Amino acid sequence: MVRKSPLVELSEKIAQRKAKIGVIGLGYVGLPLAVEFAKAGFDVTGIDLDQRRIKGVNLGKSYIIDITTQELKAVSKTKRLKATDSFKVLAQQDAIIICVPTPLRKTREPDMSYIISATNEIKKYVRPGQVIVLESTTYPGTTDEIIREALESTGVKAGVDIALAFSPERIDPGNEVYTTKTIPKVIGGTSKKCTQLASELYDTIITATVPVSSTSTAEMVKLLENTFRAVNIGLVNEVALICERLGINVWEVIDAAKTKPFGFMAFYPGPGIGGHCIPSDPHYLAWKMRVHGYQTRFIELATQINGAMPEYVVSKVSKALNSKKKSLNGSHVLLMGLAYKPDVGDLRDSPAFDVAKLLQKEGVKLSYHDPHVPSVKLNGHVTKSSSLTKSLLKRIDCAVVLTNHSSVDYDLLLKEAPLIVDTRNQYKNKKSRKIQSL
Repeated sequence: MVRKSPLVELSEKIAQRKAKIGVIGLGYVGLPLAVEFAKAGFDVTGIDLDQRRIKGVNLGKSYIIDITTQELKAVSKTKRLKATDSFKVLAQQDAIIICVPTPLRKTREPDMSYIISATNEIKKYVRPGQVIVLESTTYPGTTDEIIREALESTGVKAGVDIALAFSPERIDPGNEVYTTKTIPKVIGGTSKKCTQLASELYDTIITATVPVSSTSTAEMVKLLENTFRAVNIGLVNEVALICERLGINVWEVIDAAKTKPFGFMAFYPGPGIGGHCIPSDPHYLAWKMRVHGYQTRFIELATQINGAMPEYVVSKVSKALNSKKKSLNGSHVLLMGLAYKPDVGDLRDSPAFDVAKLLQKEGVKLSYHDPHVPSVKLNGHVTKSSSLTKSLLKRIDCAVVLTNHSSVDYDLLLKEAPLIVDTRNQYKNKKSRKIQSL
């Protein structure tokens, strides 16, 4: 009897839900993925070095907004999902998905240490009949140049013994419409067979998969998506600066422009850009192209404009206070929202911290209110979110809307605050001398 090849056996295991799945990294990307596979009937093991996450998974207590405790408890009770800090379990996994951070260094170069560390652990336990997928955002060429080279040095061959692919995460924290399950999954393998097997794996939990021709193509897809957003945000931020000098309301301009049913997509100005993806992803591409002697001018210009928005916000606060014959120095400013986007507590690369730092340098006394961030280290000091009360609002000199959380009482803010700098167009339909729009 002829024995089936390792990848054919792997395909059958996936189809029968008998494949064991290991997810390295249990954060915003890895945990929702692990939960979906467990819901689909797979035995899933999450691997993380953060003991808080391991305890949360094993006790069924969620620590991220996109997974409820009820969901996590349900899959934990079935024993379909467990977590550990030991990489030894990789030897038993048929599918290994890498969901580790890929931050930028201070020099704006990619920090590959987490991917390299995860790869070195997989290398110890890799065997024929496994599918390995990288989801961490990175520059084109990473999967082939780092992971494939390391794994094939053990004697296994991608496309023959193992399947190797890249599938970019597209998570939007707090989005209840587009979730891990419903966002189409781009998948590029190191060969057609690798792409096929990775697609078969994700087809068990994702509404639609989008196969592409290579790992580098899939890596480039993610960078295009977020570079597109970063550049267009940079453009609209510059338009905001132009409109201010021309005495035009930028929000009115955008609202009118977006009535065109073709050829225009609305982006909105703000105090800067935040989150893990948009501030970082374009720099992976810029760095890769510098290696090839090419300057990514759009990316560099967008970075420059977006990075200058916190200073522009501070200048708006200064002008607002000057209109009341007050200076920045000695004024009490309330920051409304620290999270980088509405209705989540995600603080990653939030421009609010840049605004806070600049205001403090000018001698401003700072408070903040954010219903999703009870306490935080602000300008080196642990600070608690202030309750939004009449008493607080009567003590401040100006409030700055940096994140427009839906649960905030903006009517109270407008009624009681002496001045408001609105960077998010929260008071779009309100006319008041108190309000200074971006």
